[in-house]
Amino acid sequence: MNYLAHLFLSNGTPNSLIGNLLGDFVKGSIENVYSPGIIKGIYLHRKIDIFTDSHPIFRSSKRLIGLNRRRFSGIMIDVFYDHFLAKHWSNYSSISLGNFTNRVYQVLQDNKNILPERLKSILPDMIAHDWLASYKDTSAINRAINGLSYRIKRKNNLFGGVEELFLNYQQLQADFSMFFPELINYSLTVSS
Repeated sequence: MNYLAHLFLSNGTPNSLIGNLLGDFVKGSIENVYSPGIIKGIYLHRKIDIFTDSHPIFRSSKRLIGLNRRRFSGIMIDVFYDHFLAKHWSNYSSISLGNFTNRVYQVLQDNKNILPERLKSILPDMIAHDWLASYKDTSAINRAINGLSYRIKRKNNLFGGVEELFLNYQQLQADFSMFFPELINYSLTVSS
């Protein structure tokens, strides 16, 4: 799952929101670096990633990606699933997507001093362009995938990868609709 899903699956407290987002920005040992609430959020992020990567529906979605991009299919499906979450947000939350993202941005701003440098550097752009809510538009997914193509150091062909979303839109949306309720239940189980 990508940023939006991880934030959604947090328990909503500032520490949990931060921790669930930091899972994409910190590696290795985190003990004695962050507060217990943030550490718990990072561990939830990691458990969600393991559950997602091993789930048959997610694996089936990955197989829809063309062979020339299959190596990065997990990254692509993570972003595509965030698109479906944003697009169908009201199916999963009673809080509007705009209110949710505004709260997330405020929490991140209020805690900027503890964020890793890479997150601090992208935060102004994330807020200014409302990355999280923009995922509902395929043009934002295109920008996200293209941006990832530049951030990955090794040679890749992610650029233009949004075409994989268009080619498989209905099936990917159906996969997400079956998978996400299971992920919600799993995250509630492991976070309690």
